Amino acid sequence: MKARLPQGMGKGPSNNMNQMIKQAQKMQSDITALQEDLEQREFSASVGGGMVDITINGKRNVLSLNIKPEVVNPDDIEMLQDLIMSAFNEAVAKLDEESDAEMQKLTGGVSFPGLF
Repeated sequence: MKARLPQGMGKGPSNNMNQMIKQAQKMQSDITALQEDLEQREFSASVGGGMVDITINGKRNVLSLNIKPEVVNPDDIEMLQDLIMSAFNEAVAKLDEESDAEMQKLTGGVSFPGLF
């Protein structure tokens, strides 16, 4: 005698759980691919009317820094330091903004604390 499952069994919670696990795995894979893609992108900022330009990558490493000679004043090093910090912070803000926007698209607006 063969044992049969009642009608509807096997399609219930365990099937839904398997689907959820597959969706979570796909989302994790998509997030990893997006993070790798973002690491390869470049983000630039210009401050002080173009006196300081900076380009960083998605890993927040500085790729280039250009300073116009006329902004270099030995008597006012603080201004140059402020411009460089401002340019870097603006480039990081652009990276964060783009990263957040891409993650929102990928996750449908669901937030996963600690993940990104």
